[in-house]
Order: sequence, then structure tokens, then C-alpha cells
Amino acid sequence: MSREIIRTDQAPQAIGTYSQGVKCGNRVYLSGQIPLVPGSMELVTGDISAQATQVFNNLTAIAEAAGGTLNDAVKINISLTDLGDFAAVNQIMADFFSEPYPARACVQVAALPKAEDIEVEAILAV
Repeated sequence: MSREIIRTDQAPQAIGTYSQGVKCGNRVYLSGQIPLVPGSMELVTGDISAQATQVFNNLTAIAEAAGGTLNDAVKINISLTDLGDFAAVNQIMADFFSEPYPARACVQVAALPKAEDIEVEAILAV
């Protein structure tokens, strides 16, 4: 099965040896996104709600570049440096997804790249 690399200027450019997304068949794998602003590549300042909003905006842009939307997500993985932020992230997530919601995991991690508080990755079926 062939794979297609997904790229968009509407999301942060990859800062390592990975692609923003990879489409294989009807599945699209979105790389973990952190709260970087496309273009400036600066981290969003502010609380976890501001950071989560930027992360989901980034994922939305990559999903759209792949021909889908976040409502095509079948699995979401959320990494937080503080599970105390879960309720706020859950509230922001509700702004980006409609029922039926995707499967989801949320874990607390010791650290994330660039010392941000959140990273989210997704798998879509388009």
C-alpha cells in the first residue's frame, strides 16, 4: 500500500525527523502537535486552554490538508505534563469535535519537547 506525506503551511513545520502526517489507504496518522504557532514557530503563551486550542488548530490544519476533518478522527492520544489540566483540555476538545467522539487516551508525562504542557496526536479514517 502506498503512503502519501501530508504537508501544510497552516501547521508548524516538522522540527525533527518526522512528517506532519502520513496517509496510507483511508488512514491518516497525524504526528503529535505541540502549541507552536505556524509561521513564527513560537510557543503559545498562556494557560493550558490557550495551548490546547493551538494544538487542536494545528491538528485541524493537517487533517484538512489530508482531505478530512478532526471529526474523521478514530483515535486521539493526549500527553499532559499535569493531569490536573485534563478538565480544561477536555472542554477545549469539545469545541473541535462532534459526537460520536473518537477513542481517546490521556496520560501524564514527565516532560515534552520544548518544555510545553501538552502534545496531541491523532489517527483519522477518511
